This record gives sequence, structure tokens and C-alpha cells, in this order.
Amino acid sequence: MQESKTQSSFGFDERRNGGTDCNDKPNMKPQPKAPKLNTTNTISYVQILGNGMDTQETSPSVLLFFHKQESYIFNAGEGLQRLCTEHNIKLSKIDYIFLSRVCSETAAGLPGLLFTLADIERPLSVNVWGPSNLKYLIDAMKSFVPPTIVDMHIFGSSPSSDGAALADLIDPVVLVDNKVVKISAILLKPNFSKGSAVKPGEMSVIYVCELAEILGEFDSENGGAIVLLVDCPTGAHLLELLSMESLSSYYAECSKTVNCIIHLSPNSVTGTPDYQKWMKRFGSAQHIMAGHEMKNTKVSILKSSAKLSTALNYLCPQLFPSPGLLSLQPLNNSSPDKTATEGPVSRVPNSVSAENLLKFTLLPHAHLGLDRTSSPSLVAPSEIMDELLSEIPQIADAAKHVSQIWQEPPETKEAVSYVHENEVMIKEPWLDENILPSCLENVKKDDLEIVLLGTGSCRPSKYRNFSSIYINLFSKGSLLLDCGDGTLGQLKRRYGVKGADSALRNLRCIWISHIHADHHTGLARILSLRHDLLKGESHEPLLVVGPSQLKAFLDAYQSFEDLDMQFINCRYTTESSWVDFEQLNKDPLAQGSTNTNNDLNHKNELHTESSLSDESTAFPLLKSLKEVLSKAGLETLVSVPVVHCQEAFGIVLKAAERINKVGKMIPGWKIVYSGDTRPCNTLTEASRGATILIHEATFEVGMVMDAVAKRHSTTDEAIEVGSGAYRTVLTHLSQRYPKIPVVDDVGMHKTCISFDLMSINLADLPVLPKLLPYFKLLSKDEFDHVPQCH
Repeated sequence: MQESKTQSSFGFDERRNGGTDCNDKPNMKPQPKAPKLNTTNTISYVQILGNGMDTQETSPSVLLFFHKQESYIFNAGEGLQRLCTEHNIKLSKIDYIFLSRVCSETAAGLPGLLFTLADIERPLSVNVWGPSNLKYLIDAMKSFVPPTIVDMHIFGSSPSSDGAALADLIDPVVLVDNKVVKISAILLKPNFSKGSAVKPGEMSVIYVCELAEILGEFDSENGGAIVLLVDCPTGAHLLELLSMESLSSYYAECSKTVNCIIHLSPNSVTGTPDYQKWMKRFGSAQHIMAGHEMKNTKVSILKSSAKLSTALNYLCPQLFPSPGLLSLQPLNNSSPDKTATEGPVSRVPNSVSAENLLKFTLLPHAHLGLDRTSSPSLVAPSEIMDELLSEIPQIADAAKHVSQIWQEPPETKEAVSYVHENEVMIKEPWLDENILPSCLENVKKDDLEIVLLGTGSCRPSKYRNFSSIYINLFSKGSLLLDCGDGTLGQLKRRYGVKGADSALRNLRCIWISHIHADHHTGLARILSLRHDLLKGESHEPLLVVGPSQLKAFLDAYQSFEDLDMQFINCRYTTESSWVDFEQLNKDPLAQGSTNTNNDLNHKNELHTESSLSDESTAFPLLKSLKEVLSKAGLETLVSVPVVHCQEAFGIVLKAAERINKVGKMIPGWKIVYSGDTRPCNTLTEASRGATILIHEATFEVGMVMDAVAKRHSTTDEAIEVGSGAYRTVLTHLSQRYPKIPVVDDVGMHKTCISFDLMSINLADLPVLPKLLPYFKLLSKDEFDHVPQCH
């Protein structure tokens, strides 16, 4: 048997894992000893945590729960944190995380989950288990996940430097063995007929969970329940599974009785006759089909958010065209109902399609079996609206008033421009917020749409996802500004499954503001899926612009999954770097003569702006970026240093000029996004003349000291920064205010509050500030207390 290996790139310490720290002193809160199991004091079950079930972007997670004991999570796909928040599943109880594969589908939610767990008072770190390529993922997270939160454990041999296949691991390796449960792992590698080498990302794992023997009513020992979690992702893995001897003792004709098998394998595998025949070998075991396509797309896993989206769609369909409970088109154009009841699942006895929060009770024995009491039911939008109209009857009139706002004639006052030092400057004084910017003259609906995919801060809430903004340029492509956990799911909630796939195909560039996990941990899943969608088609790697620490994460991640991207440091896209680029572009012989420019270094910033110092690397990348921007109809993409953490940036996007129908030159629109920041001169200057400023507003007016301490902004500070912009949208809103933050009406005459899935068309900017009073109707009794942002 291959020996189990335990490593930690974060300095794994056997003594600390055993309850002592590096000084050999007991921890303040050592792990409690598990009590003797018996049928009267123990509740245990496995439960499907259906992150991704309604949008099909990730593999669901599985919770192994014991009452008053530690909890065990299998897989951590995107959306896990938000789902747990929605359904009151306590993350603080998670002590063990097991990965069936190390890839974005199963592990993209892990970095953000660990980042959040680091903020919770915990006596010990989280034990993360997986095959040998887990080391690459843990190494990739070093730059933004606190090292003390992770104890990494790997099993199986690491791939050799020459890419040779991973060594076989025949027998189950025991990972956890305590008085509650024994968890073992069996590696499942693909069986390639041509003898191809197994790549790190191709290894899969079968987990065997065997509950300890329990004391019955008369203290007689009964065999514990057994659960298998099977992830067989491809036909090549199935060939290996069918010949595997390690599972022979669990088949029906043998000594051990398996009670439940959770199949994480896709329908393309589970639907084959060979897999079906293999399933029948487990006799009367309950089969739960939780693979990639086995999803209930009609039932939203985030009911609170779906209800709010449905209400917003009713109130203002112009900004919220996608109702929250819109039934999504499932994969392969198959009906989700047929998948669950008429497909290959029904040919195997005791098999059901997984549902979000579906349980299989393990203890007490009297309740052994399926439990659907926690599974959410299908709720029609009409039911939500009946409830909403009952709670807030005035919303019906509000919806009529909002509709009338769009019927009002647009502002006709002439826009202002002036000449400054022989250079034409489009500078709008905005002495009157009703002056229409010249860039909005004859604007069309298919020029620009800004979709706020995620508008929350630090941690997800019921109503707000992590930061992400989708810049839709329609036929000219699209960009993403920040890409927090769950961005892909939000794209699918906005555009549907097929529409989101199309959006990924047409992405031109992704820009990341800084290294904090809530702004970029959805990136790997986006890049991986885009790579799969474009496989076999001629295309260029996607350009990712971000802080230098992000490159280390992406490089390490690409060790086990192809992300099909090229990285550009934000420093290379600052204003001075673009000046250097243009000079070099005009005179290639001048390369090597540029000097470092530190003019923008100031007291409160942790970094300085540098010029194009590494020309050999930066110049060709910037040339590619320039071409991408040109195809998208953009004149500039400039990263602006801001005050938050090391290498934090805002961004300025400016569209190219256009000619109207009478031959007049119309200036391009200008978008400014702050990222996370304190108010600073660089961003204030960048925001002058902006068509729209999207600024973080983490704290309310009276919390300026908290804002200073956390290097965030208050709502009034954000509004002040936007004094030189035509419209300001407040985002990165605290979980303190689940629906509407506390804002002072002073200064709101050209400002709007953002919501998830809010779609702001360029043509609708004039009406934005008029909508806030109607949005406030939805904030009834929602000011719950939540933890502070960090």
C-alpha cells in the first residue's frame, strides 16, 4: 500500500495538529474528545449542499454532520459560503475539508472559504485533504490566505519532474479515524488505453465514510453506517473503477453493507450501462445522483436573493430584466424533470436525483434513510409577488411611477466642453446634475450595459455576492472588473446558462483591483470554463490585468488546470506606463531608456506607480492589450493607484470617440471604478468628467473611524469623490445593511445604490438618482446585526 503523505506548504506542525503549539504548550481550546456513540445521544447525516445546482457552474458539496462534533465537508465549489449563509449552516463547525478532485469545479470556493474562516475565532486550523496536486492549490493561496488557517494533508505520490504518471494507490488510505467516524480515500486515476501519462489535475478520489460501531438500546454493538462518495469524471476513470479491487469488500455479496452512495460523477458517465451495472453491485444501497448535470434548475438555492430580484424586477424591470426565479435552460437541452425521473437514474433501484439540502440520515438508526424536510420547494414568482404586495402594498403604485419615469423626455440641456491649454478636454462642470453629458448624445441601447454581478463587501450575504462588474459592450465583446467567488453563477442568473457561455466566449479582458480574496477567487472558474468552451476553436489567451501577487496564484493554479490566459501587471497599465509604451511604440530603438517614475507616491499609499521598467515582458503584452481595447471600441484602460492594501488599484475605462448621424464628433463615455479604497486624490482626479463612477461605500456616514482603520470609504466620502462625475453608483456595501445601506439624502441627487444583477444601460443614466426612494420600500425590517468587515 502506498503510504499516506502529509505535507503543508504553510508549515504543517504535527504537534499543533495534535493539540499543542510550537512551544509544546496546550492550546487554549484543545479539541474535545468525542463521546461514546449511542443511539440516544447522536444525530448524524450526510447532506447535499447544492451550490451551483440552479446554475450548473460547479460541483455541489457534501456535509457529513455529527451533533456536537466536528463537521466534514467534501468539495468546496463556488458559492459554498453564500449557500451556508443563506441556510444557517455554521462554517465555524467545519474542521475537515476533503476534495474529490483538485480543480476549479470542486475547489474554486476553497480560497474564499478559508479566508472567511480566518476571521472566525477557531481553536485550531482547518484540515484540508486531497490528492498530491492539492499542494499546488495550497501554494497558490499563500499570498492571500493566512498561513495559520490551513493544515494540508496529501495522499499518493507527487508527479515526478519529467511528468511521469502518478504512482498507484491500491488500498484505501485511512485519513481520519476517531470515535465518531473513519474516513478513507481511494485514488481513482484515468485508465488511458494508449498509456498516456496521468496529469496532476486528472486524479480523482473515492471517499469511504464508516461510522463507528454504536451502542444499542441494550448496550449491544451494532455495525456503523457506511457512505461512499464517488467522483468518476470521465470514461477513462470508469475503466479503472470497474477493475478496482479496493471496493470489493463493500459490494452486496461481501461483509460490509453500504447504506448510501453519493455519485458526484456526470450524467455522461453515470448513464452508461457499465456504470449502471456497477451501481447494482451495492445491493440495496441508496444512490444519490449529484453529478454535474443532475441539477434542479427550477429551484433557486438562494431564495432570499431570488425573492429580492423578483421584487426588483417587478418594481423596475428596466434595471432588473432578469427575475430571480427565472427557470434556467439545463445542460444538453434536457429537461431537469426528465433527468430526475425518466433518465438512466430510474433504471437502478433506490436511486434519486440530488436536491439542495437533501439529507440521508445515518443516526439514529430508527430514522435511517432519505430526509427531504429541509429541501426547498419550487416557488412561483406569482407567490412571491402576492407575499410582497401583502407586506408592502404601496409597491404596486411605486412600480407605476417608476414606469412613468422612463416615459419622461430625456434632458435637453446642452452638454458643456471647453479647450484647456490647446488640448480639447471634455470636462463637464455638472453645476446642474440634469445637464446631459455630450457622450450620451444619441446613445443607443447596444452601446454599453454595466451589470453589477456582486455588490457586497468582504463576505457574501443573503442578498449580495462578492464584488464583480460585467461591462457588456454587446457586439464588441465584454470585460470583467473584479471577479469574486460566485461570479460565474451570477452571470448565469443574469443571462441564463447559454447566455453566460456566450458572455465568456466574448470576454476581452479581466481586470482585478487587488489581492483580497473577495475580489478574485471566482477568476479560476471563469478562465477554466472559457478554456473548455473555446477548445478546438482558434482564439487568443484571455488577458488578465491584476496586482503582481495575483500572477503567483494563477501560475501555481495552472500547474493542475489550464486557464488559457496571459497576465499583465496593473503597474504596466498606469498612466505613466502607457506614456512609456507609446514612446517605445513610436521609437522601438529607444527601448531600455525609460526611467522609473515615482511621482504618484504619497504618504498614505503602500506602493508607488512605476513606469514600463520590464520592457521585454511588458511591451508585447501591452501591445496585445491595446489591440484588444481597440476591437472593443475602447480608447484607454488605465489603472489608478488607490489607498487600501499593497498594490491596490482603481480603473478608468474610456470609449473611443464616435461620429453622430450629422457628422459631429462625439466624445466617448468614461467609467471609473474604485476597487477598495480610502478617498484619495488619484481617484478623485480620475473621476473628474466621468460619465459614471462606481465607488465602494463599505461604511455609513457615522463610521469614519472604522473606514479609516479598514482603509475603506463611507457613503458620504464616496459621494464626495464623485462630485466631478455625472453619476455615482455606490457598491461594496456592508452586510450590516442587507438590502439598503444607511445614506444621507444630501448629495444623493446624482447617486444611486447598487444591487446584485442590476443592469445599468448607458441610455438610462439620467434617471438613476430618481429611483432610490422606490428602492427604499424594499428595506423593511432588514437591519440585522452582522460581523464587521476586515
